[in-house]
Amino acid sequence: MDVDLEGIIQCIKQGDESGVQTQLEEFNKEYAQCFFFDSEERDKRKQKKLEEFRKNKVRDYADSDSEEYDQEDPGLILRQNLALVLVRYIRAEVKCPLLRVSLRTLRILSRDKKVLGPLVTDSALLALAKLAGLTQSDASDDTSDSDFYDSILASLAEAKVLPCGTEEDEGDIEANDQDEDFSEDDTINTTEGIHPNVLERGKKDRRVSKIGGEEEEEGGESGEEAQRKEAMKVLCNVVYNSSWAQERFSALRLICGLTERLSSAVSFSSPSSVHFYELRLMFLMTALRRELSTQLQKEGGVSIFTAALESCLKVQWKEQYECVLDPAAPPISLEASQRIIEILKILFNITHSAHRQEPSEDDAALYRHLVAILRLCLMKECLLSDDTDELQGHTVNLLSALPLQCLDVMLTVPLEPDSMQCQGVNMDCVQTLLMFMEKRLELGNKLKEKVTPVLNLLTECCRAHRETRHYIRKHILPPLRDASHRPEEGSTVKSRLIRLMTNLDTDLKHCAADLIFVLCKENVGRFVKYTGYGNAAGLLATRGLLGGQSSRTLSSYAQYSSDSDSDTEEYRQVKDRINLVTGRVEEEQPDPMEGMTEEEKEEEAKRLFMLFNKLSREDIIQPMGVDSEGKLVPMFGMRDLSLPEERKSGSESDGEAEEGEKN
Repeated sequence: MDVDLEGIIQCIKQGDESGVQTQLEEFNKEYAQCFFFDSEERDKRKQKKLEEFRKNKVRDYADSDSEEYDQEDPGLILRQNLALVLVRYIRAEVKCPLLRVSLRTLRILSRDKKVLGPLVTDSALLALAKLAGLTQSDASDDTSDSDFYDSILASLAEAKVLPCGTEEDEGDIEANDQDEDFSEDDTINTTEGIHPNVLERGKKDRRVSKIGGEEEEEGGESGEEAQRKEAMKVLCNVVYNSSWAQERFSALRLICGLTERLSSAVSFSSPSSVHFYELRLMFLMTALRRELSTQLQKEGGVSIFTAALESCLKVQWKEQYECVLDPAAPPISLEASQRIIEILKILFNITHSAHRQEPSEDDAALYRHLVAILRLCLMKECLLSDDTDELQGHTVNLLSALPLQCLDVMLTVPLEPDSMQCQGVNMDCVQTLLMFMEKRLELGNKLKEKVTPVLNLLTECCRAHRETRHYIRKHILPPLRDASHRPEEGSTVKSRLIRLMTNLDTDLKHCAADLIFVLCKENVGRFVKYTGYGNAAGLLATRGLLGGQSSRTLSSYAQYSSDSDSDTEEYRQVKDRINLVTGRVEEEQPDPMEGMTEEEKEEEAKRLFMLFNKLSREDIIQPMGVDSEGKLVPMFGMRDLSLPEERKSGSESDGEAEEGEKN
């Protein structure tokens, strides 16, 4: 790293702000896109070891990840001391342009978890929070500037003459950093799915990268706003990368200042560019510190961020739980979609367990108000199609977290001339969910994360709303007419879902099976009819329904009609020839025992019995059977259960025989 740290310190001591700014700008320009400072050095060492291995054909097995370096990286010492100097420097009265450049340098350095030491102290966090506008207080330091900078220069001079660090020292360094996360950029992505608050490492934020370079981002910004944004980016990096910083951020109650800023931003018609990073920092804290999400929920966080969501969308209210958007309004812009997605993720973090609880009357009204806005998030399009998909995905995640009884707001919207409907109920929102699920099934990427939430949401809605189940069943399970193909064959939504029923991922296959099972009103016979016994066996075994019994786990809120499943004329004609295991009409197969005598058949049966018995004794296979509760159990277990009755009946018959002989 070509950074003259000693020269920077000398410029600071001499008050040469121009010299400091010039050198820091050169550093920022060179390392703006650098996320692994030592990656080049690592590649060289790996290549050297590979060449030695090819030459000597001997691998040093004592080598490990914690002992990767033969010597300590001198660039690391410079970066650590540069961070230490800049943390001290930004607390002084520095002019705005130079302060912004210094914060940008700190933001680049904060990507490296080995440099976080100077940034996770209370004084550093308070200084950054003050520059970000989260607090007015700052920690004091009794050490004079002259003594401080002289000690840094002395340590650098000492490092030049000392021998390089040993492998054991570096192992300690690695061990001390194991509890810290790592990010490649100043912004973080999340994965969708059951837990959208799980953070994805090692990717640059796709949405922020669309805005353009840093110079373009600053267009139209005031100096103070650009400074606050850079400080907020540094805080995002530090909080994400360090569990200690998360704890101190919470202990210093900086979350209160962040909440106040977000609450006040709702009243502004056009939020500043810092607003997105404030939301991002709130998301990180509520995702990484569960106690903060609980605290925020108790302090009215749902109301605060519902109002923020309403402000971003600029909704207009017609009734208590009915809102609309301006028909002439353009699609949601890139900047607005960024903020909306962050708000949805924060709301998920603070309401993720609400669906398991019975809401109070006030909470139910609050959740219904939120659901009315979320309906617009599903229906409204963004400027970019990828943003529309992401917005819908996070909306589905949040809907899955809310109490089910509050979701009826999505169906109580009056019918429009072009609305989809079922029995007089508006199905526009349900149709959007179906199209969203179908699109993700077609893409086939990360099915568990991307498809499971919408499958769960549709399943619960079908249980609770009869009209929803009836509408979705027409779309997914139309009346059977063609039984010449297996149910899982084809490109229809039904076929894709049935293929998921045998997926290796347990959660995914159960979610897909549950949806189809509910569409069949949890009727075993109807479920087998549409999917085939081979595909249905997994769910039936899990629920103890292999014996064909009716489901005994119907939810108390299940709303199923009493209508029967009428067969089509085409299905009735081939019904007797359908193989229940495969779910289709099979070609007639020749009888393998044709032409065999009764003695030959009996001999073949004995041979097969002996083969199965041998496989069972050697634990290669385990014969299973279905007990009285419809669950799979080992055959020897069923036999043991029946032995007492057999012995009892046997002893009774023996006693009767003995009495007969005596008589």
